[in-house]
Amino acid sequence: MSTSAWATHALQAFDNVVAAQAHLRPRAGQREMAAQVAHTFAHAHLGKPTEGEDSTPNTAVAPSIAVIQAGTGVGKSLAYSAPAIAMALQRGTRVVISTATVALQEQLVNKDLPALAAHLGQPFRYALAKGRGRFVCQLKLERLVGSSDLYPEEADDLFGETLPTKPVAQAERQAQQQFYASMAEALAQGRWDGDRDSLDTPPAPEAWSPVAAEGSSCTGRHCPAFQSCSYYERRKELVAAQVIVVNHDLLLSSLGARLLPELDNCLLVLDEAHHLPATALAQFANSMDLSRLQWLDKLTSRALRIGQLLEVEEIADIPQHSSGLRQAMGQLAQAAMAQYGETLKSPEARFGPASARIPRGVLPEALLPPLEAVLAHSTGLLDVLRAIAKALRSTIKETPDEAPRLAALYAQLGSLAPRLEAVFATTELLLHTPAPGQAPAAKWFTLEMDGEWIALQAHASPILPGSTLRQHLWSQVRGGVLTSATLTSCGSFDFFLREVGLHDLPTLATLEVASPFDYPSQGVLWAHHTQADPKHAGPFTQEMVHTLLHDLASVQTGALVLFTSKEQMRQAVDALPSALRSKVLVQNTMPRFALLNKHREQVEAGQASIIFGMQSFGEGLDLPGALCASLFITKLPFAPPDDPVGEARAEWLRSSGRNPFTDLVVPATAIRLAQWVGRAIRTEHDQAQVYCYDRRLCVTSYGQQIQKSLPDFSFQQRFAQLAHN
Repeated sequence: MSTSAWATHALQAFDNVVAAQAHLRPRAGQREMAAQVAHTFAHAHLGKPTEGEDSTPNTAVAPSIAVIQAGTGVGKSLAYSAPAIAMALQRGTRVVISTATVALQEQLVNKDLPALAAHLGQPFRYALAKGRGRFVCQLKLERLVGSSDLYPEEADDLFGETLPTKPVAQAERQAQQQFYASMAEALAQGRWDGDRDSLDTPPAPEAWSPVAAEGSSCTGRHCPAFQSCSYYERRKELVAAQVIVVNHDLLLSSLGARLLPELDNCLLVLDEAHHLPATALAQFANSMDLSRLQWLDKLTSRALRIGQLLEVEEIADIPQHSSGLRQAMGQLAQAAMAQYGETLKSPEARFGPASARIPRGVLPEALLPPLEAVLAHSTGLLDVLRAIAKALRSTIKETPDEAPRLAALYAQLGSLAPRLEAVFATTELLLHTPAPGQAPAAKWFTLEMDGEWIALQAHASPILPGSTLRQHLWSQVRGGVLTSATLTSCGSFDFFLREVGLHDLPTLATLEVASPFDYPSQGVLWAHHTQADPKHAGPFTQEMVHTLLHDLASVQTGALVLFTSKEQMRQAVDALPSALRSKVLVQNTMPRFALLNKHREQVEAGQASIIFGMQSFGEGLDLPGALCASLFITKLPFAPPDDPVGEARAEWLRSSGRNPFTDLVVPATAIRLAQWVGRAIRTEHDQAQVYCYDRRLCVTSYGQQIQKSLPDFSFQQRFAQLAHN
């Protein structure tokens, strides 16, 4: 079948789905997007590159990729899923849909794809893929509640490093034990499927981490609990699925693994694609702890004991590499504190641990010898561990009767191996010197202290997400669609295309599909001019809070207030008059789902309900109608000024003769603000008032550029002297 016939077939499938559902109205923008998706995937050359063919973006056989901005209300999930799935079925391939969050994954799997399957006319299977760490490890859970007899040898030692390293109060520890006991009981009785996200109350990361499954300590089918493993039960669904829904984190972390279909032989859709650059930076960043090295002693003793049992010759190198690594890491810690201790110990008020960044990524001479020693010894130790792991796997195959015991030994090594791998990866990136013209890595140290508990860590991260994505993702993709409601910035795709590494792809297609909403009649954007300059945080916040509280007094239904800092939100909460206190729900004072349920209940009961939230509430919240009839934005959402990766990137841009404010800060802020403003109008019947208290939106040239990224609301300005009349 020709490419045009494939595209026609896929678009016809979309048309049939729309026609088959009486509640769906044909939308020109949605069909335009579906047509672009069909065209893009029809022209994708799937499969491995032929001999002599290069799959990188600048070749004749470049990937077929489209970047589509689809405004709120377009119905983009149907616009991409119907033609993509119809195309995949026609071409005998599969579709991978990647979203930003697990919540969006579940919406697709539980709502959108079932509706599509009922009307597409061709049966297809779909499944949700989650990372191993979102499932419980039955062995860890049983050990923590004291019920495991699977590993009688050194049971106390098994998985010990997964326990929290920071001191935990006795009451909190008892609560955790009760939590683990209730999970174990629910799992044993079949009332829980082992998926973290299906628990009634989502656990805090520090409570979940000790029982989360990990690839490094998993022996798969050789594990005594394999037959009842929650993770492997879920993986069975992926094998037969023609549509697999993942999230960006899992997509990037699975590159090169066998969890997902090979990207050069499937169709890839990236929804909420504006998150992809930040996800890429986080995914390929590395860090290592220089102050707590007990894990190294445990790893050494386990490796020696297991290697001796299996008669692995390489274990003779373990004592030298282990003692050398411990000594080198201690020397690195001393050198870092000598170089940056004054900054790291300064009593400045800050959020999170103190940090000290290495300018231009150029390491001081004093750090080089210990880092080189760390790299050498971690490399040597990893080589020995690989030899032991190979011997274990071989012995498990040869003596299946011994598999449970040997699997326990494998898990004991594997539970600590990620620490060593992190040391190697962090050191390698810290020592990396870029070629002329290439960007350096961001490199920094952090120090956190809580009584006698001290954590000194070294960090390294790429600073250009586009380069990272080109190397790791786009080199594999043959057909892809990236979409979101916010991909243009200041009226152009240029910034986003640079961020994702697609700016020079010759075959790239871009499409902007406008929202069907009538923004001028549905919403008003009030740009408030404070007398205080927003750059002066103290007086600005005081004036902003005063004006905000005045405006909140008029709220009759649902409202959302978005703050740019915890201090801003704290001052607003402290200043709440008694008449407003019962109406305000503050982020982190209760679980997110409980807060949103209470907000919905209050609004449906005819009461005013006001949510105070920060950046995570500026995206992904769907509060239609009266749930968000008023939206208040306290300040333009610029990125935090003390982010080491952002600082390093700005430094590199300046050294390259570019302006980081106009090239990076403004366009990133424009996309973020567009997301925030997008909380206001969610359906074609919504009416909303949006208030922004940052006068820079109106009085600066960059503010006027940022306005180009916003919905076309009716625009009104008001000034401080008129605010309280």
